[in-house]
Amino acid sequence: MPTNHAGFEHYIARRYLRGASGRGLVSFITAIAVGGVAVGVLALIVVIGVLEGLQDSLRDRILAGGPHAVVLQLDNQFRMDEWQEVRERIKTDETVSATAPFVYTKVVLNGGDNYNEAVVLRGISDEPEAHQVSGLTDHIVLGTSPFTDTESGEPGIVVGRGLAQRLGLHLGKLITAASLQNTPLSSFGFSPALRRFEVVGIFQTGLYQYDDELAIVSISEAQKLLGLGDAVTGIEFDVADPWQADVTAAHLEETLGWPYKIDEWQELNRPLFEALKLEKLGMAVVLVLIVLVASFNIVSTLVMLVSDRTREIGILRSMGMTGRSIGKVFTHMGLFIGIVGTVVGASLGATLAWFLRTYEFISLPSNVYFLDKLPVRLDPFDVSLIMVGSIFISYLATIYPARKAADLVPVDAIRHQ
Repeated sequence: MPTNHAGFEHYIARRYLRGASGRGLVSFITAIAVGGVAVGVLALIVVIGVLEGLQDSLRDRILAGGPHAVVLQLDNQFRMDEWQEVRERIKTDETVSATAPFVYTKVVLNGGDNYNEAVVLRGISDEPEAHQVSGLTDHIVLGTSPFTDTESGEPGIVVGRGLAQRLGLHLGKLITAASLQNTPLSSFGFSPALRRFEVVGIFQTGLYQYDDELAIVSISEAQKLLGLGDAVTGIEFDVADPWQADVTAAHLEETLGWPYKIDEWQELNRPLFEALKLEKLGMAVVLVLIVLVASFNIVSTLVMLVSDRTREIGILRSMGMTGRSIGKVFTHMGLFIGIVGTVVGASLGATLAWFLRTYEFISLPSNVYFLDKLPVRLDPFDVSLIMVGSIFISYLATIYPARKAADLVPVDAIRHQ
């Protein structure tokens, strides 16, 4: 038997956790307490990992399919005539890595039947710098870019996969785009501008707002359709560090002055990211409550053990063991349950998160969650925080049973039946 106090306390704690049978098996009720903590930690790690992965995936896909910031002119109905000068002024900022003009509007597409679809039409430039800013053409899964020559002689158009499925579009199909922008009002009403395009490519980013609602043409064809002449909608640009886009945007907006306004990617998508943060906080609170409920299993387990071992505790006290040492015995027992449950839960949670990330066997409705697959990313800091928090909660659960055991009067405890 261990001779030092700490070793003796550990020895007694292990004996009590083995149960009355003494066969080295953890008692059933102890196993239930361990399982409760493990399930709570597992759920917390997986759900937080999913929410982290969701936020990262949305950020990466937004950045992959769009610029870090856009410059618009507010006093001219979002039409920029002197865009070359504005572009040169933007390039003077050393943090800006690439710039490009763009045209952005809403049109109605018709695939040759009675079904029409309102979509976003984006006109992009074919210059290399523009490809760096807008990476949508890098996600083409069928066909080629809108700048290639077509068999029909009509200008090319690239559409998202979801949009292509709804309109029944395929490579080589001719479609008509109708726009009301810059069309005059006559006695007969509005006469939309019409333009024929040939589908030359289909892209897929996995982000709903692109795949289901966006079509891409060359900037010159978009200008012709909208009657813009040489004007564009605005200038888009990338910066060296996307997380510093807000700083660059604020500086350039001050430099350009009125009537120019700069929206950076975080601001444009702020409601979405704020909603994700709020959802992460809400889920964390709910799952922490699960761990708290599991900690009550530890309390009940230790209280039952105190009641079951009351006479033995009295004998130990009569042999000179202090109340403080008795309390430590039950503290060690509770920490053992908490640590084992936390390690088991963290291991299972990490394993499940790895399977979810590697095999992506859970699909999401893209029109609801903006993504088509369930993303997972485990942050080591989050996992460590969850494990430390779980063990700390387990420790708090030992306070009452430990005090109850420490306060037993030796004589009364020995007489306990």
